[in-house]
Amino acid sequence: MDRFHQMQVYVAVAEEEGFAAAARRLQLSPPAVTRAVAALEETLGVKLLDRTTRYVRATEAGRRYLEDARQILADLEVADEAAAGINAEPRGHLAVTAPVLFGRKFVVPGIVDYLQRYPEMEVNAVFLDRVVNLLEEGLDVGVRIGELPDSSMRALRVGTVRTLVVAAPEYLAAHPEPAVPQDLLDHTTIASSAGNFARGWRFAPGLGEHALRVSPRLTVTTNDAAIEATRAGFGISRLLSYQVAADIEAGNLQILLEAFEPPPSPVHIVHREGRHSSAKVRAFIDLMGERLRSDPALNPRV
Repeated sequence: MDRFHQMQVYVAVAEEEGFAAAARRLQLSPPAVTRAVAALEETLGVKLLDRTTRYVRATEAGRRYLEDARQILADLEVADEAAAGINAEPRGHLAVTAPVLFGRKFVVPGIVDYLQRYPEMEVNAVFLDRVVNLLEEGLDVGVRIGELPDSSMRALRVGTVRTLVVAAPEYLAAHPEPAVPQDLLDHTTIASSAGNFARGWRFAPGLGEHALRVSPRLTVTTNDAAIEATRAGFGISRLLSYQVAADIEAGNLQILLEAFEPPPSPVHIVHREGRHSSAKVRAFIDLMGERLRSDPALNPRV
């Protein structure tokens, strides 16, 4: 049995954490998927997967092999594309990740554009409000907001976002507007645990960047919910500029303490491929990079 086929099947089973799901993804029969993995384990003399009636998980050896197999298959794909010519049409499967609200507002429209341009492509979009390890979670491309501590990722900077303190006009009509960050301790605050602002709110300049520890009356698990409560006039919240741009423009929310904002945070498209990335990844990054760089919410025209 072809080793590359076995690798492809194993990667699908490990990523999908199931034989049936991998069979659907690869458009193979479940028995064919089971045979391929069993043959690979027999050839290697190593157990790659732990199987129970409830789940399928990669073993420690299986996780190490998964990383190597992904890289080998990516290199094979690049070699195939090079042989076919640089103008080869992107085809196959692409896994993309981004923060939840950012994904909905900016990434989904780009994905739709991408899929319409390249009918041989399929995309799986994973939107999570946490830093995702692309390699460990089998993802090809991600959008990250903030500084990039992981130097192993290749990155394209596409814009910046501000960290804003906002409130509705209705709330400000009934409460004095805070003049300095410390005044927030006398106000009703709203926090989202989806971001990094639940309790320590950073401010600058003044005496240097510092964090104010707030005690929110309302803490929610999504930024959408924090925006809704703030828009309803319940209190003051801290959000990223792209999340509330439309509400600010419409007059539903007002920016507070603008003089004390911390420096803007960069927005990058990151990927884990080397210099010769595959056509499907290059095409997606080119398309998404152009869209994000031209968006005034990320690159204001001053």
